Amino acid sequence: MAPASRLTESASAVFEVLARAGSATRPQLATLAGLSKPTVSAAVVELENVRLAAHSGTASGGTGRNAAVYRLGPAAGAVLAVDLGPALTRVRGCSLDGTLLAEATESREDAADAVREALDALPAGTPLRTVVVAVGDVAAPNRAGAGMRPATAKAGPVFDAMTVALPPGVPVHLENNVNCAALAELHEGAARGRDTFGYLRIGVGIGLGIVVGGRVLRGANGAAGELARLPYPWDDAVEPRREALEEYVGARSLLRRAAEAWRADMNADGPCPDTADQLFALAAQGQRTASALVARHAADVGRLAAAVAAVLDPGLIVLGGSTGTDPQLLPGVRAELGRLSWPTEVVSSTVGDLGTVVGAARLAVARGVQTVTDAAGVKD
Repeated sequence: MAPASRLTESASAVFEVLARAGSATRPQLATLAGLSKPTVSAAVVELENVRLAAHSGTASGGTGRNAAVYRLGPAAGAVLAVDLGPALTRVRGCSLDGTLLAEATESREDAADAVREALDALPAGTPLRTVVVAVGDVAAPNRAGAGMRPATAKAGPVFDAMTVALPPGVPVHLENNVNCAALAELHEGAARGRDTFGYLRIGVGIGLGIVVGGRVLRGANGAAGELARLPYPWDDAVEPRREALEEYVGARSLLRRAAEAWRADMNADGPCPDTADQLFALAAQGQRTASALVARHAADVGRLAAAVAAVLDPGLIVLGGSTGTDPQLLPGVRAELGRLSWPTEVVSSTVGDLGTVVGAARLAVARGVQTVTDAAGVKD
């Protein structure tokens, strides 16, 4: 439920600060919000009256006096982050200060079950403020006029199936999965301390999260970083096809090339790998055919990184995705990028498979806080 009364501007400001801090004393809130102590005291009382803030103990002050510590109250609520991945659906429920309250993982086909499991694990009576859904697609206006939905059949059906598990009336926001992972790298991963970089995801598909000045660049159509749409191939004898580059660089083509290489090499050690993980494991063991395939894949990714550097000059590219995170790619990617484009640092992701849901949860928390303050309104 939304707060019953409108909030003063100072109470809204203190609520936002308290959500970011997790817990704080009144003097700390005054410093963080840039407000006077009497103003903060009145704001805290106001928030307590509508259960958006609550007393959570005391802390010793520098003068030996104890100061009351406050946290978000039970009416602040929770948010849900859903990562509709290519194989798995990951769901996280968080309070508005970012505390993890619930999580669930199911197959992509069982996305609705994962959402129900996470919702059931939230504390009883907790209002759900907003839901952020990360999809491997561009978000587009719903033709029925109700919010956004995935633009193509890549994620549309599974998104529609998942939404039946959501409570009615809760705002649902869509975000590209690579953009969410880029946010996770920015705040918690390999790009901490860097406000401009590219997050290059290489896996079943390919994609780029672009962060400039600490903010994700989404573009006029929400399609910034859709590398799959780069024209490919550029050849007089072959007409470029839509998403042909993703087909060439993606993990499925890597495994097709592996099958061809194993058939051609009568002296290859052991059976052909069935998964990219198996291929990379063989390369790590020094298996000749696997090592050659991984080296070629690294060069291909390096050329894609060079295209990113030529357009954006980001200074840093973080490699992510099911194949992109393997450290065996780094030397080849760096070498090919260095040969073709500007000096650019290349590192592996440090948030891994959870990056998308972690970034989506961060977005959900920010939107949840905004939902509370917008619903409460602001009074003079």
